[in-house]
Amino acid sequence: MIIFWRLNVISVLYALMIFIPMELLTNGSRISRLTGWNFNVTAIVIGISTIISVIVFSIIIGYLTKTWMNNRKSSFWSVLLWLPYLVLFTFIFASLFPINNPADKGGPSDGLLILGLLILYPLYILLLNAFSTFMSDEKII
Repeated sequence: MIIFWRLNVISVLYALMIFIPMELLTNGSRISRLTGWNFNVTAIVIGISTIISVIVFSIIIGYLTKTWMNNRKSSFWSVLLWLPYLVLFTFIFASLFPINNPADKGGPSDGLLILGLLILYPLYILLLNAFSTFMSDEKII
């Protein structure tokens, strides 16, 4: 039963890893308006924070997968389990922070970027799981 909870924690982290950049991307104009920053500055801050969050989450998830899952192939279920958490996080965020200002709506390019991201993300999860699961601590001479 503990493996089930660990798998769900890892899946939640995977969902957060894609949720944060996705929401930053779609709410760039809102962040710019609320902070008073120029949109170019906001775009740079969003890009840097996206890169940092992906690197930090990848390291944390890789470490947790390696230590918690003990090279079990059941860790590959997280390739599917992150999606319900992402839908839940998106629903909660959209409910708590609805778009009231029509100028805050993103353009069609945001949707295309998110669609491409959601298509490629399971492949990234699969590669990170494979790297964390099959990487052994023993060195082969």
